[in-house]
Amino acid sequence: MFRIAVLPGDGIGAEITPEAVKALKAVGQRFGHEFQFTEALIGGAAYDATGNPLPPETLDLCRQSDAVLLGAIGGPKWDELPVHLRPEIGALLPLRKELALFANLRPCMLFPGLISASTLKEEVIQGVDILVIRELTGGLYFGEKKREKTEDGGQKATDILTYSTYEIERIVRFAYEAARRRRQKLCSVDKANVLESSRLWRETVAELAREYPDVETAHMYVDNCSMQLIRNPRQFDVIVTENMFGDILTDEASMLTGSIGMLPSASIGGQVGLYEPSHGSAPDIAGQKKANPLATILSAAMMLRFSFNLEAEAQLIEQAVKRVLEMGLRTPDLMEPGMKLVNTEEMGNAVAEIIASR
Repeated sequence: MFRIAVLPGDGIGAEITPEAVKALKAVGQRFGHEFQFTEALIGGAAYDATGNPLPPETLDLCRQSDAVLLGAIGGPKWDELPVHLRPEIGALLPLRKELALFANLRPCMLFPGLISASTLKEEVIQGVDILVIRELTGGLYFGEKKREKTEDGGQKATDILTYSTYEIERIVRFAYEAARRRRQKLCSVDKANVLESSRLWRETVAELAREYPDVETAHMYVDNCSMQLIRNPRQFDVIVTENMFGDILTDEASMLTGSIGMLPSASIGGQVGLYEPSHGSAPDIAGQKKANPLATILSAAMMLRFSFNLEAEAQLIEQAVKRVLEMGLRTPDLMEPGMKLVNTEEMGNAVAEIIASR
């Protein structure tokens, strides 16, 4: 039996996580696996109910589970809370740290049925298949933060960006191993012309490259990488980078796939992996059944692959997603002329039905 903690979170999280659960249940019925799902509060919803965005019982559940399925966290409703109580700071970051989730994997793959959904030309994006590996527990997001009053009556804010050789080696080795299983190309992204932390990053990558002569290693400044993702995305295989750069670049890369609603993610490194879509809580469409559940469903496929070592089952979910797109089913973010508009639940049902019938 596989024990899965389900954390719907805020906004559209409560609408998209049930669709991933449907897909996993269909896989279980098809292959004879038993999945135990236990739901808990996190984020703004948890703060509203308990005064804590990451209640101790939620953290305990995650530690005792085999994997965690997360919906989305945060929203304008909680933006004025003290920093340590805001959902992103008070829940998501400590959850990653407590579960030792240092590696964030975000695959950016264009499904053939969505070529015309991207804002880029077909000849630019056709065949795009990129894996972005983002260091997840260091950098600015986890560094010391403070504010001070200045003599002129204003304020000075400070965020400290820190990386150690150990942290860099850990994520870069992970990326090299991933590149070996793919097309043997690794692009390390930094800002070594300006930042001391990036200079250490680049030096560390250069040292490790000697251990991986079978992998082609390239270094690229983050501003150039953001341009190259639009100019020629097919040049990339595996991209490895630090926390904030990875956060920004993967949102940009999501547009290569047609919508950020198509970008899944896996956060791994400790005993328990966390799987979530890369998009936010989208409070403007929450409760309207407009949200695209496919990134969450694809995150469930990553759970099967990385936490449970069920490769055939993961591929079945991915094939089912490919099939519903070939059938012309589209949520509003993907809608094009001639396609069939469906809501969140209908898209999830279609994926589950294909899994069950294959």
